[in-house]
This record gives sequence, structure tokens and C-alpha cells, in this order.
Amino acid sequence: MTAAPNPLLSANDLVKSYGRTPALRGIDLAVGVGEIVAITGPSGCGKSTLLLCLAGILRPDSGAVHYGEHRLDTWSEAARSRLRRTEFGVLFQFGQLVAELTAVENVALPLLLAGTGRRAARSAALAWLDRLGVAHLADQQPGEMSGGEQQRCAMARALVTEPRVLFADEPTGALDVLAGERLLGELMRVAREQRTSVVLVTHETRVAAYADREVALRDGEIDRSGLGLDTLLTSAG
Repeated sequence: MTAAPNPLLSANDLVKSYGRTPALRGIDLAVGVGEIVAITGPSGCGKSTLLLCLAGILRPDSGAVHYGEHRLDTWSEAARSRLRRTEFGVLFQFGQLVAELTAVENVALPLLLAGTGRRAARSAALAWLDRLGVAHLADQQPGEMSGGEQQRCAMARALVTEPRVLFADEPTGALDVLAGERLLGELMRVAREQRTSVVLVTHETRVAAYADREVALRDGEIDRSGLGLDTLLTSAG
């Protein structure tokens, strides 16, 4: 599957270093509306750095990130944070739920931060917990849940705003195979139903197989040595 000619999200010649250590060396990538793209490669190849730049969590040293017609990397941190509370969702490997809050409070949090009323936010949070099969955990705190249950609650929190783009960084990395397969199945089902674009970072072949398209990185660059060169873009525009 080739990349969309008019992408929802794109990166142009992204470069990012940590001190003197390069993480990204000129990455071009585009993601279409409703497309699920897996970013793969060995540890330390730049996968997570690319995701963080695309999500507006990190600014690249050079290059550009476009979201629709907007140049995301030029926005202020406050503006990028607002975007992640409304049109972007982020799911990390360990969920990162707030330990002191219950499941429903965790899931409602993005809505509350975006200005939604407390009753409406709680109602939406309960609906998403139910949709992902963990409504019975609504009043439990993360410490009372299994790893799989925590990750389902984290996924509900990432999806409660019905984002246009979901960024998932090794979302099954802390789960056993069965729990990971269940989580991925739910994630893909919801993404397809809502036409949510997904940027999925993984080092596992079985996880990447859920995506429409795979882009492999090596040493901060797109790996052009393998098959599937239709996954590559010389220009994200």
C-alpha cells in the first residue's frame, strides 16, 4: 500500500540529535487519513524519536512536521499540548496512568483538560471503558489492575477525545502475547471504525503485521535494503 498523495501527517527531512548522538538523519514519511503505519527497526534506530517528533512532543533540530496544512514543529509547546488533548492521542508502552486516580478519572482527564464539563467527561470515559471491556474497573486505581487492564484503560484515555491520529509506542511491549494480541485487535477495530490514523512503533514482526504499511528504520534513516520500497517517500509532499 503506497502512501496517500495528500497526507494527514507528514515529515520532511527530519533531523534530531541528542547531544552529539544523531537519532534521525533526514526522515521523510507521510501518513494518510485512516492509515495504520508501523515504524519498525532495532533498538536505538530512532523509532520512538520519530514518533515523538510527529506527535509534537519533541521538536526536530531541522526539517518539518506538517499536520494537514499546519507546520506543527513551529508551534509553541502550549499549542502542541492542546493538539495532543484534542486531535492527537498517545499510548505508551507502560500506559502511564496517574496512580492516584481511578480508571474513569484517568480516562476523563484529557476531556477535562480540554474544557469538557465533569459530568460529560465522566460519561464519555465510562462509555470508552465499556467499549474496551473494562467498565468493571471504573472505580479502581492502576495498582489494583493487571498490566493488560491498565493498558486497556490507557488506550481508552488515548481514544476518549476521538483523535484523528493515534501514536502508539510499543503498546504491547509490557504485555504477554495473549494480552498483547487482544489489545491490538481492539485498537485496530476502533481505528478502522473511526478512520483514525495510527503511527505504531514496534520491534515485533507480529505487531507490525497489523498495519497497512511498514516503514523500517536503521541508524536514524529509512532502511532501503529490504523489500517493500513502496513504503518509502522521497518527498512527503
